[in-house]
Amino acid sequence: MTRCLLVDDDSEIRSSLADYLQRFGMSVLAVATGAQMRRAVKSEVFDLVILDVMLPDDNGFDLCKWMRQNHATPIIMLTAQGDPISRVVGLEIGADDYVGKPFEPRELVARINAVLRRSPAGESASRGVTQRSVRFEGWSLDRLQRLLVSPAQVVVALSNAEFRLLAAFVDHAGRVLSRDQLVDFTVTPRVEVNHRSVDLAVSRLRQKLGDAPRDPSLIRTVRGEGYLFDAKVDS
Repeated sequence: MTRCLLVDDDSEIRSSLADYLQRFGMSVLAVATGAQMRRAVKSEVFDLVILDVMLPDDNGFDLCKWMRQNHATPIIMLTAQGDPISRVVGLEIGADDYVGKPFEPRELVARINAVLRRSPAGESASRGVTQRSVRFEGWSLDRLQRLLVSPAQVVVALSNAEFRLLAAFVDHAGRVLSRDQLVDFTVTPRVEVNHRSVDLAVSRLRQKLGDAPRDPSLIRTVRGEGYLFDAKVDS
């Protein structure tokens, strides 16, 4: 049974949505504040968090960042803020999907199922070979917690796009990946991913990995073909 944590200060939404999700075989804990969410996450394990941005005591974006620093649990942002900037911000800081109010509950169920299929745990189960933690050139990447740790044991923050890109490189180390392939590997709902955005994400990722922009040693540019992650990856 899928265990969901629903965080919304609207009591009517909490009650009606919890009842609806339970009809689809989900177990739901509904809370109204950020403080209650933090306590719940520390004491229980959830498969998914449905998180409202506007809460009486906290900001949903800050809570999403906190989750990404400590947990790999998939997150769907649920909010009345439907403008493109809010959607992009939510996804860039680590949310897996973004649903604006008002919404159709059946669509939310479909999005929940899609997010769970894409989650690191779901991907690992389907492939059966993906390791939770990998190391390369002194770096360590924890897929479940989405943590990148430098050789000096410093945690390096990754955006959602940067994490997906690095995961794609790690999974295909030693192989040249075209921009089209990287688009397919890093696409995420409601955010356009194209060749230009891939190039920008590569540039940001190189900076965070300390890869010299003019002569990178980890993420090499193969002219006319794409990018090569030139590192030995160990589990």
